[in-house]
Amino acid sequence: MSDQERIELRPGDPDAEARMRALSSPLRLRILRLCAFESRTNKELAGLLGVNPGTMLHHVRTLLNTGYLAAEPDRAGAQGAREVPYRATGLSWRTSMPGGSYILVETFLQQIESVRDEDLDTTWLGLKLNDEHREELQNRLMLLVNEFKERGPDPDGDTYSLFTAFHPDDNPPGPAQPPQSSAQPPQSSAQPPQSSGQASGPEEPAG
Repeated sequence: MSDQERIELRPGDPDAEARMRALSSPLRLRILRLCAFESRTNKELAGLLGVNPGTMLHHVRTLLNTGYLAAEPDRAGAQGAREVPYRATGLSWRTSMPGGSYILVETFLQQIESVRDEDLDTTWLGLKLNDEHREELQNRLMLLVNEFKERGPDPDGDTYSLFTAFHPDDNPPGPAQPPQSSAQPPQSSAQPPQSSGQASGPEEPAG
């Protein structure tokens, strides 16, 4: 993702603040996830997320008015009623805002509440990196994620979620150790015993 494509939301701009409010709800982020690959109606979303349809409509309209959801042509629902399906626009992937990371963490925790332990693949790793290697890791991770994002969905695929978190560790170095002495150990002044000049053989057994 290039810098031109990235949208940085800053306080003070009314449009940006409206978008920040729209993305400040884990529920609304989960709506966007459900509408990423399928068009869904307000009634469908309410059922999937266990929310009252009236409450869901408020969240849907908030996302619609800020460009994160788009309405598709009406379709017939139950008993012939006309329903409006909604689809995520992908704008949220390009949007960055202050404080957004903690909202994503809360969204992740809500998402995995119903996931079985054997279906949750997690990794937790401690690293010690200088600035160059830290930037290299972050760039390579983003390039890999963007590569799969840009491929588009597989027609025969299943849906998955990927969540990453990279942060400084509260793991300070220990106290400095005193330098090791390079002095050699003192040599003993005792002289080795003098040989008698006679070779010694095996001890004779006592008779």
